[in-house]
Amino acid sequence: MYTYPKNFLSVAQLIQKLEDAGMIIDSQDAAEMALTTIGYYRLKGYSFHLIDPATGKYIAGTNFSDVLKLYHFDSELSNLLFSYLSKIEVALRSRLVNAFQITQDAIVLNDPSVFRDKKLYWKNQSTIASEISRSNDVFIEHNFNNHDGAIPIWASVEIMSFGTISKTIKNMKTGNNSAFSELIKNYKFKNSNGHDVNPSKDMFTSWIQAVSVMRNICAHNSRIYNRAISTRPQLISSDVINPQPRYNGLYQIMLSMKYLRPTEDSWTAFINDFKQLLNKYTDVCDIRRLNFPSDWESHF
Repeated sequence: MYTYPKNFLSVAQLIQKLEDAGMIIDSQDAAEMALTTIGYYRLKGYSFHLIDPATGKYIAGTNFSDVLKLYHFDSELSNLLFSYLSKIEVALRSRLVNAFQITQDAIVLNDPSVFRDKKLYWKNQSTIASEISRSNDVFIEHNFNNHDGAIPIWASVEIMSFGTISKTIKNMKTGNNSAFSELIKNYKFKNSNGHDVNPSKDMFTSWIQAVSVMRNICAHNSRIYNRAISTRPQLISSDVINPQPRYNGLYQIMLSMKYLRPTEDSWTAFINDFKQLLNKYTDVCDIRRLNFPSDWESHF
């Protein structure tokens, strides 16, 4: 068996390690509590940008309390994002069901003719079937007992994972009088000429993919601050940063959230909460570490 070269360190040893690297520890008790309840490895992610690459030490004046503040900022940011992402998800589910009304077929998800890639359709159907079979929701049981097991789309959509919803939308046929054309009417935006236009399928699904990635980050309590995010949503031209950054961050994800917003009022309330959070942690939070441009407010 492979022997890992590093050993476990006690909390006291971890604190000493931080101090040896140049970090200021104002309160041993606070540091011990944080390392016990949050963990050294998780907290270190909030101090990467405070390390001098030339020396491997923390830059002068780096204080453990500031790193802890950044962690709390990130935790509150994650909760705020997740709450609004849930609103986006619920609205998308409802709008998807409404869009399929054009087919006048309650069990339209069983019809491969409304989907583009038949192999992908059956792969998705396998996933949907598994999700239905695992469900104990009363509306699923109702259809088992009263409708010979046929599950209408308005029930299926409620138990499908967000990933399955995304794949279903991605595989929908497009064109006039399609369910997809009905769905994207809810997500019009103004082009450079001030005209309302519908997003293309690639653009729309890239937004869904972006919010799905952020939803998973939030759900797993992963770090958001000072983090590159690999997914690249297609942005409206007026929101693109030039020159384009090497990596994406929260800015690009939040633009996708704006494009998918359920209502204008809900988005305004969310942005106000976001600004209040930034103001609360203005002493430690650098908006550039979220990949935001200097004029970010004008884009939101």
